[in-house]
Amino acid sequence: MSANLASLLNSLASPVFWRSLAAAGALTLGLAGQTQAGIIVFAAASTKTALDKASASYEARTGRDVTLSYAGSPALARQIQLGAPADLFISANPGWMDVLQEEGLIDEASRLDLLVNRLVLIAHGSGVPLLDLETADLAGLLGESRLAMALVDAVPAGIYGKAALTALGQWPAVAPKVAQTANVRAALALVASGEAPMGVVYATDARANTGVTVVAVFPASSHPPVIYPAAAVSGGKTAEAAAFLEYLHSPVAQEIFLRHGFGVPDP
Repeated sequence: MSANLASLLNSLASPVFWRSLAAAGALTLGLAGQTQAGIIVFAAASTKTALDKASASYEARTGRDVTLSYAGSPALARQIQLGAPADLFISANPGWMDVLQEEGLIDEASRLDLLVNRLVLIAHGSGVPLLDLETADLAGLLGESRLAMALVDAVPAGIYGKAALTALGQWPAVAPKVAQTANVRAALALVASGEAPMGVVYATDARANTGVTVVAVFPASSHPPVIYPAAAVSGGKTAEAAAFLEYLHSPVAQEIFLRHGFGVPDP
């Protein structure tokens, strides 16, 4: 582990870091709330491209304002735990929603599975040959370079990615070569810029950036299902959050999500 990575992980583990992050988020969102009468939505970074579109559609249809705050699911959940203002939470995995539910921080009755996604391996640029993850020597292909991934023990995309690489027998050799990032969009950016030749992201992230190519899709059996639960936050604007969540679950919004590569859970 590099000194820089060790420092990052130590910072992430520090209560001081999370209190500072929550305070900054509360200040920023509090100021936004003073200028906008509407709801504040904390959403996983991987939803940004599609959720921006769906939110704009909702605002145009209803005249209600939606303030969107994107980050990794653990950072958002921690901010909610520390009292940052939020009305709706959209997580990239059930685990972080479960944590908030157990602590009574979400309206359990409002919770639903909103979206599903796929996990993919991407490479920088175009014209890159496809890989068979069952047989490829991923560590050998990386050489001295790095594999970009979200934090593998905290951020959903990283957790799913580690599980998939472990199931495929790739993890022991690849683990020392992983460059961990705060969220999946940061991992995407490393590959798109060429700072890392390959990375593990969601299919929707790859679709949102023309600077990368999908070289493999991880078998669904290699990792837990990628499910995005959503729920109103306790103490927030529950009725308005429920109205927005109902819209996100409507055919109009689901068409937007499908167009951006997300799937919709079976009823």
